[in-house]
Amino acid sequence: MLIGSIHCCLNNFFHFGYWFADKLFCLEGSPKSKVQTRLFWDSMSLIHIVVSLISQFYSNLFIFLRPKWEGGEYEGDDKQRFEALCLAMELGAEYVDVELKVADDFVRLISEKKPDNFKLIISSHNYQSTPSSEELSSLVARIQAAGADIVKIATTAVDIVDVTRMFQVIVHCHVPMIGLVMGERGLISRLLCPKFGGYLTFGTLGVGKESAPGQPTISDLLNVYNIRQIGADTKIFGIVGKPVGHSKSPVLLNAAFKSVGLDAVYVPLLVDDLVNFLNAYSSTDFAGFSCTIPHKEAAVGCCDKVDPIAKSIGAVNTIIRRPSDGKLIGYNTDYVGAISAIEDGIRGSQGVGKETVSPLAGKVFVIIGAGGAGKALAYGAKEKGAKVVIANRTYERARELANLIGGHALTLAELETFHPEDGMILANTTSIGMQPNVNETPISKLALGSYSVVFDAVYTPKATRLLREAEESGATVVSGLEMFIRQAMGQFELFTNLTAPENLMRDTAMRYT
Repeated sequence: MLIGSIHCCLNNFFHFGYWFADKLFCLEGSPKSKVQTRLFWDSMSLIHIVVSLISQFYSNLFIFLRPKWEGGEYEGDDKQRFEALCLAMELGAEYVDVELKVADDFVRLISEKKPDNFKLIISSHNYQSTPSSEELSSLVARIQAAGADIVKIATTAVDIVDVTRMFQVIVHCHVPMIGLVMGERGLISRLLCPKFGGYLTFGTLGVGKESAPGQPTISDLLNVYNIRQIGADTKIFGIVGKPVGHSKSPVLLNAAFKSVGLDAVYVPLLVDDLVNFLNAYSSTDFAGFSCTIPHKEAAVGCCDKVDPIAKSIGAVNTIIRRPSDGKLIGYNTDYVGAISAIEDGIRGSQGVGKETVSPLAGKVFVIIGAGGAGKALAYGAKEKGAKVVIANRTYERARELANLIGGHALTLAELETFHPEDGMILANTTSIGMQPNVNETPISKLALGSYSVVFDAVYTPKATRLLREAEESGATVVSGLEMFIRQAMGQFELFTNLTAPENLMRDTAMRYT
């Protein structure tokens, strides 16, 4: 069975790839286009057939036959493996990848029959960690000394800070280098490869078909991250959180950047420790960040300057790195995004236009959650004249926030019987009900009968269990998608000093959620 990946040569011989299985004759591309194909087999005869066929239509074949001891699937001996790789080379494959451990043997084998246009990739894989910069540099030297035309090192990210060491080594490497850090925390090593001078990156044809941990899909590389346009001058923005895999911010912000011709990319950043992350990624190339759970409150203390409103809220969801001096400036776009979405939802249900007095004025406004988003909504609702109630799993956190804004505090258990009046407003600002835990809800359906309006900050899925049950109970529901779009528009304007392309951002958000 054929399993492999395609690597297409882009500007300056930069490559991207995707994993495919049984797709060989479904490939798109013009004859002899700059395409590189990475393959491994269990049959020598299949090698001959496949390489001969592919070479008629595509150039730059990239062949590997990874053994089990290096994280691959091949279980045979090296003699047969080397014969297969030599055959591929003789049939016109321009790249063969072998492991550093056996590189000396393979180099001796091909020394007298190596074609002029052939490139040998010598690779090393570390599935446990990412060594120090010094150790990586030493490894590069060993691989180069072994006879590599192209150096390949793949490590594993224990923390996203590990990726900085790989970037440093790639930037200072004097030979072509493939440097990848595996795992979700290492994703940016794949996405930002062309910015830092990496020779190629890998992607997968679809989710679940990865050949290594943390591979993005080819569709995302091309259509979300616009990898063809990434270069040395590209500015980097991203969403900092834990988790971040669910976020649609990269889809939304990258589409917006592209629409205005901005040389920038927006990437997901799985961050465990915000302080360590910001210290490690201190270059002005990392121009700004969105902050999500659980870092919004910690971000206040990480910024050199905080906007007065964000300081009053006690949470930052947007960080800008000032180009002139690298100082970090914190803002909050959550409160405007959420409160305006709820106000417009109420006005729409009542069939009225915008009025001077907010429809929140005088209403009991119950907020579930006392984290960064909860603080933003509490501040916004108070500013609009609502009577704010904070319900939280940890009562002390609820009381702390309630005291701060002059509200009332409840436990989640107490919320079930809380009914001082009809027509209350409920806003969930926790992650309860977010994918993959879509069957969870912060409050029972029975208790929802006391509310005329229910908002859920969760937008994946768009119709959460909370919103479905609220609608069935007769309440007007406001999706977190609306807050997401509005706060993202605010972030775009802070990132770029340009007016946000609202129609494009709305269309993109609706299409991808």
